[in-house]
Amino acid sequence: MSRLIATFFYVGYLPWAPGTWGTAFAIPVAWVLHGLGGFPLLVAATIVVVLAGWWATSMETQGATDHDPSEIVIDEVAGVWIALWPLSGGLWHAGVDSWVFPWPGWVGAFIFFRLFDIWKPGPVGWADRRGDALGVMLDDLIAGVMAAVVIGIAAFVAHGLMGV
Repeated sequence: MSRLIATFFYVGYLPWAPGTWGTAFAIPVAWVLHGLGGFPLLVAATIVVVLAGWWATSMETQGATDHDPSEIVIDEVAGVWIALWPLSGGLWHAGVDSWVFPWPGWVGAFIFFRLFDIWKPGPVGWADRRGDALGVMLDDLIAGVMAAVVIGIAAFVAHGLMGV
């Protein structure tokens, strides 16, 4: 069970950049969650994924020399879902049809989340260097928050200042 969760149903075993695959597969799942229950369901699912991911990562890395194996991608799922919160929350607040999930928002969340996750600026790098299961999850959660801030600012500029 821990491997199924940690690899996000084995997506983490796809070749070439499993973290990017995990992020990419997480976005349509977030869209379905948003469509079924709006922003509240996406937030609740994110919390469940964070807790289950922490547990699964702990189980999968117990006694291992590699504290963050590439096949563990549940942390990317949680991180990109946080990056999507401004999109989901804004749509839900505005009363937009729950199945609308416009591409600029999710593409921006994908790009900025991956940028911060790979680049590991400041607190993202600090969390990554912890060397434990919490650090595996935490670096992506922080990258997700940083991406969410960028997406929120972009949405404010596009919809608030420019009126698009």
